Amino acid sequence: MSERRRRRLAAVLGAVALAAGTGALAAPASALAATPVDFATHCIPPAIAGIPPIDGTTNATVTVDNAAPKVGDKVTVTYTVNKPAASNPVDIALPADIMTPTGKVVLAGAQAGTVDVTGPKKNAPVPGKGAFPAFSMSGSFTATKAGAITLSPGDYNIHTSYIMELDTPCTVTNPPAPVSETVNATDGGGQVNQRAITADPASGNAGDRTTVSGSKFTPNADVTVAGWNGTATTADKITFKADANGDFTARPKITDPATTGIVAYEGAAWDPANGAGPVAYTVNSGPPPTGPSQKLNTSVNAGTLAMTQAGDSVDLQAVDFGKGGASTGDLRTVTVQDFRGGPAGWSLTGKVTDFTGPAGTIDAGRLGWTPACSAKAGSPSVCAAGSAGSVGSAGATLASTPNAALTGGEFTVDAKLSLDVPAFTAPGAYSGVLTLTLT
Repeated sequence: MSERRRRRLAAVLGAVALAAGTGALAAPASALAATPVDFATHCIPPAIAGIPPIDGTTNATVTVDNAAPKVGDKVTVTYTVNKPAASNPVDIALPADIMTPTGKVVLAGAQAGTVDVTGPKKNAPVPGKGAFPAFSMSGSFTATKAGAITLSPGDYNIHTSYIMELDTPCTVTNPPAPVSETVNATDGGGQVNQRAITADPASGNAGDRTTVSGSKFTPNADVTVAGWNGTATTADKITFKADANGDFTARPKITDPATTGIVAYEGAAWDPANGAGPVAYTVNSGPPPTGPSQKLNTSVNAGTLAMTQAGDSVDLQAVDFGKGGASTGDLRTVTVQDFRGGPAGWSLTGKVTDFTGPAGTIDAGRLGWTPACSAKAGSPSVCAAGSAGSVGSAGATLASTPNAALTGGEFTVDAKLSLDVPAFTAPGAYSGVLTLTLT
């Protein structure tokens, strides 16, 4: 092997060994006071290095920019490796600015999870067999729960860019590592913004509509959906109320070719604390369709209130002389059509005459009914059946609909009939007339 090739391979191995030793990046200029902690570290160099795993002790510190945030505040985290677990194992010096570290900080206590942290590609040169200097990585998280949140250093990876691109993962041998910092979050009367929106489709021609669905907004609040051009809202806006659960569905028209997204918010103006988005939306290139146009007009004519019935005679069941009792049957079905399209409801009432026969009468008050009413699908009005009971000569309500902003529809009305015949009513045929009135 030539001397040049040996030196190149030695340099590669040196870079890999540096990664396995957890890096050589510059320490931050300043950091908040916290507790440095030691923890066992297991690093696996790339196979090309021919170096076995390195087990050693790392000393690290986790600091934050705000140790007393309110719920909803963002906290910036800095993970500093003060003393890596290994040093440069070769005689070849390593150049500056060849490594980029990434890692995780572990959250526990009131809020569990991890924070992704990243360091800059910046390190001082490392002499052959020299000690590795400290390096730092930063990231952030949002406080979502009140209480003490502990922060511990976690796993990390060193990416080297010297001759070739290599990665060396380093893990905490016995996780979690000791706690280095504690954040005490308070609710402060604030709440985490959980509002969310989606837009489908996510593109269209200028003037097309899209369906925007939202959730977790304030129940019954005024919500504005607007186009977004990257820095501010556009003139494409629609305002309406969320439902009782804080959800909504809107169909805004997006006309501004500069629109790159859609937002939704409560209040008079866009505020990310009271809104959601932006979600991506693209206005297709090219002008909107142009050409001759025609305005189309139509009208809807008001109709009448009317009813029809399936027949004009009902044969009630016969009863026996000396026993009497209920003579039953079914009212001929009545269909009510309310095609007026106005605010007035209607009422259908009925009254009956005495039942007359060859040897006397049966009093009208002995006829009773049990009404039923149903509305055809799509009818604006709801039909209410009248109360069960006596009809009599004074009359009773068979069915009705209430007044409303818009009424109408088609309705089917029925009733079960029962005439209470006295036990010793003279034999023969008896008839009465039931008159229905629709108003």
